[in-house]
Amino acid sequence: MTQAAVAQNWFATLALLAWPFVALWLYQTRPVNQATLWTILGAYLLLPVGASIKLAEGIPQLDKTSIPNLAAFVGCLLIKRLRFWNGFGVAEVLLLMLLIGPFVTSELNSDPVVSGSMFLPSLSAYDGLSALIAQLLFLLPFFLGRQLLRNSADIEEILRTLIIAGLLYSLPMLFEIRMSPQLHYWFYGYHPFGFATQMRYGGFRPSVFMENGLVTAFFVMTAMVAATAFWRTQTRVRKLPSARITTYLGVVLVLCKSLGALIYGAVLVPLVRLTKPRLQLRIAMVLVSIAVAYPLLRSADLVPTKYMLDAATSISEERADSLRTRFDNEQQLLERASQRLLFGWGRWGRSRVYDEYGKDISITDGRWAITLGQFGIFGFLAEFGLLALPVFGAASALRFAESERDSIFLAALALIICISMIDLLPNASLSPWTWLLAGALLGRAEALRGAARQLRRFGLAAVGHGAERATS
Repeated sequence: MTQAAVAQNWFATLALLAWPFVALWLYQTRPVNQATLWTILGAYLLLPVGASIKLAEGIPQLDKTSIPNLAAFVGCLLIKRLRFWNGFGVAEVLLLMLLIGPFVTSELNSDPVVSGSMFLPSLSAYDGLSALIAQLLFLLPFFLGRQLLRNSADIEEILRTLIIAGLLYSLPMLFEIRMSPQLHYWFYGYHPFGFATQMRYGGFRPSVFMENGLVTAFFVMTAMVAATAFWRTQTRVRKLPSARITTYLGVVLVLCKSLGALIYGAVLVPLVRLTKPRLQLRIAMVLVSIAVAYPLLRSADLVPTKYMLDAATSISEERADSLRTRFDNEQQLLERASQRLLFGWGRWGRSRVYDEYGKDISITDGRWAITLGQFGIFGFLAEFGLLALPVFGAASALRFAESERDSIFLAALALIICISMIDLLPNASLSPWTWLLAGALLGRAEALRGAARQLRRFGLAAVGHGAERATS
C-alpha cells in the first residue's frame, strides 16, 4: 500500500466510490460517446492520485484507473453490445502479446532476487494472472474507443471535450499558480508529490488533482492543440472563438512553467494550424517510430545525449544536472533489463537496481524503461506498438477521409497520440485517457478503410450490372 493510500481521508474514499454513480448518470443523460469521454477524462482530472480501495486479497485494487474503466465498460454494456475483437490483425496480435506476456515472464522468473539484505521472492502463475488482469483493466478504454468512437463526429467530439475540459481545468490551475498546489491536499488529505518539485522560477506549477505539474501542463498542451484544430476549421466551442481559446490556453501553458510541454506546444500548434494533414501524419509516424525504437537507439548510443546535455546547460545548470541523472539511471536500468531482455524481470521491483546493501538506487521516470524492465522487449513492443499502430493506420486511411475537416481532426488526434508516446520516454504518464484516444484513432482509421472497401465493392457491382444490362 502506498503512502498516499495510507494518508487518504474519507473524502478520497467517497470520491472513488461515487464515481460509478457519476458514470451511470452520464450514460443515462448523455449520448454514449460523450458519456464515455467524460467518464474516463473526468476521473483522470478529478479523482485522487494514489488513493485506492482494497476489497480482498487477489482482487485488483479499485483506484483512479480501474474504477472509471470498469464504470465506462458497464455503462457501455447497458446501452449496446460490445465486441473485443474486430477480426484478427496486427492490433489483435499486439493485444494478445500484452495479455500473454505476463504469464511467460512469471514462468521465467522462478528465482528470487537477492542483493545484500534485500530479498524479493520468485514469481508464480498467480503473479502472471494478477498482471494480466491489471493489463486488461488498463486496456478497457482502448477497446471502448475502438468500437464506439469511430465516426468523424466522434473524433470532433473528442477534441471538443478536450477543449472544454482544458478551459474548465484552467480555473483551479490559475488558482494554484497564484496560491500554490494545495487543492489535492485540501480535498483528499495528502500531497501525491514532493511539494518542492512544484516550484519553478520563483513560482508554482499547478497540479490540481493530477499526478504532478508536468502531467497537468501536458494536458493543457493537448487541449491547446485540439483548440488549434478547431481554429483551423473555424469551429466555435460554446460560441467562443477557437483562436482566442488557443491563445488563452497558450498563456496558461506558459504559466505552468514546464519546458517540455511548452516545447511540444510550440511545435504542434504551428503544425496543426499551417501545414497539410498529410505532412502532419508523416511527422507523427516519424515520432512514434522513434519512440518504438528508443531502447535500441539508446543501447546503440545513437541518442544524442551529449548534445541534449549541452542544450540543457545553456538553459540552466539545474536542468542539466537533472537530465544527466536521468540519463545515468536510464543506462543502469537498460543494463539491468538486458540481463533478461526478452520477457523481463516481472513486477514488484525485481527490475530495479540495488546496491550491495540492498538499497534501491533506481529512478524510473520513463515508461519505456519500466515496461522494458518488467516485461522485456516482448512487452515493450506490444505496448508501444499498440499505441503507435493507430498513427500508422490514420496515415494510411487519410486519403479516404470524408472531408478536409475530417482530415484536420484526424491528423490533430494522431499528433496528440504521437507526442504522448514521445512523452513516455522521459515520463511514465500513460493513462486510460491516452488508451481511449488511441482506440478511437484506430477505430476511425478502420472505419474509413472499411467504407472505402464497401464503395469499391459497390462500384464493381454497379459496373458488372451495367455490363450485364448492355449485353442483354
